[in-house]
Amino acid sequence: MRRLLALRREGKLTTVQVRSAADVLGVRERAVWRWLAAAERDGAAARAPGERAAYPGRFTVTAEVRALLALWKGNVAAVHRELAARAARGEGESPPSIPTLHRAIRRDLTPGERAGLAGGERAARKHDVFLARPRGWRNQVWETDHMLAPVLVDVDGTARRPWITWFTDCATNAITGVAVTPVHPSRESVLAALRSAVLREAPYGPFGGLPEKVRVDRGKDFLSRTVTAAFDLLDVTMEDLPAYTPHLKGTVEGLNRAVESMFLAALPGYARQPRPGKRPSRPKDEALLGFEDFTARLLAWTLWWNTEHQPAPLRGRTPLEAWQDDPTPLRDVAAADLWTFTLEDAGTRTLTTRGIRFRKRDYVGSWMTGQAGIQVRVRFMPHHDHRIEVYHAATGRYLGPADLADQATEEQISAVRKTRAARARRLKKDLQASQRERYAAATQAEPPRRLGALTTAQAGAELAQATDTDLSDLALPDLIPPTAPPSGWRTPASLAALTGPQPNPMPPSQDSAPALEAPGGRAIPFATDDDGDT
Repeated sequence: MRRLLALRREGKLTTVQVRSAADVLGVRERAVWRWLAAAERDGAAARAPGERAAYPGRFTVTAEVRALLALWKGNVAAVHRELAARAARGEGESPPSIPTLHRAIRRDLTPGERAGLAGGERAARKHDVFLARPRGWRNQVWETDHMLAPVLVDVDGTARRPWITWFTDCATNAITGVAVTPVHPSRESVLAALRSAVLREAPYGPFGGLPEKVRVDRGKDFLSRTVTAAFDLLDVTMEDLPAYTPHLKGTVEGLNRAVESMFLAALPGYARQPRPGKRPSRPKDEALLGFEDFTARLLAWTLWWNTEHQPAPLRGRTPLEAWQDDPTPLRDVAAADLWTFTLEDAGTRTLTTRGIRFRKRDYVGSWMTGQAGIQVRVRFMPHHDHRIEVYHAATGRYLGPADLADQATEEQISAVRKTRAARARRLKKDLQASQRERYAAATQAEPPRRLGALTTAQAGAELAQATDTDLSDLALPDLIPPTAPPSGWRTPASLAALTGPQPNPMPPSQDSAPALEAPGGRAIPFATDDDGDT
């Protein structure tokens, strides 16, 4: 626009040039001529062609309008009604028309501010500009995260959505380790994925080795004592990112989005699949993948991602090619040492003739013959109650595994789980029934009226039953009231007035028994035995 304005002032501007500028800007030729005329009158119009010039009294967005936009979630019509109602009550000036209010909001607020006032910080973040971290070298930084797979999987006859835990290398976009859990993940899932990420032996390689840094979010599984201790032993720095900042670990977040669109969306049981009908319910005859089959397919897709897929940041290379082209030396850890470092330490125990006592259960192993009496150190994988790993307490030498003695069969465990589930369902139903309250429907403004009547006998019986089961109601704290402390005690100033007299000191000797005084003034001692009893 400034170039056209200079040509106009020099008298060299032609119609062809104006028509060409109009085509580039996507407006009519008449609009360009009008902008040039406005720019000659006001130099500020040349910086923003087409924008209405500021004039005294023009409506602008105030702090009150911003607060109302946040209150009404960006609804401009509701903001206009609120401003008109306040003006009618004499609490402000009359608002402009709705089109004028729309123009002022678009002019004075950025798209990010408008989205933030309507949808919060997460919506505003979509309009922000983020810097890209420079790509370093392999194993410089890893990122890890949990992901709830939007796919229903058959787990022991129950449809569940499994969780995926994986580690990814930021320099090569390679998936170094992955673990799948049928239910909500724990620190055990993190340790399992970490072992698969660090080991470079088959079937994990060639990706792996120890990274220099690992970025994690504020998940309690990643910040647990066991996981942080494992990273410390492996000499790996853990970077705990602030809460609700997924853009700070964009590599693994991008992987979470890619696996859904490139792999999970095509699987049977995809939970977000558009379905016909008004209710997006799942068909009753839908066949679901088993947990083992789902895990096998996910591992196959991970292999495809690492060896065949060409992410855009790698510019035509696969993660495997980018990994092999990087000459950075790797730090490897032996499988036995890695297994030891990723186990939770339970302290020392004494090996007895019944084995090792751990969590009120006995664990035995074939290597324990002739070893009773030694001190051992117990390590275990979290939530794996069937086996522990035993090490010598003094030397740290690995002695062997120990399995749970008298372990129940799978049929017994299944029966116990079904019984527990049925009991939990009954308890949940009873609690919901006890907490259910009904109120009468109101057609006018009136206080709520609770429904449900009880007789006097029913109320008394229920209260008596609750009183009998509450031990605090049965206590008698005033049966033996506490006495005041003696005056010789060191007491606070607020209790000094409540102290009692100092008790009489004990007689200097208790060898002689106390005596009674006879009517004639003669003392009559008590008879005592050899033990001093009267």
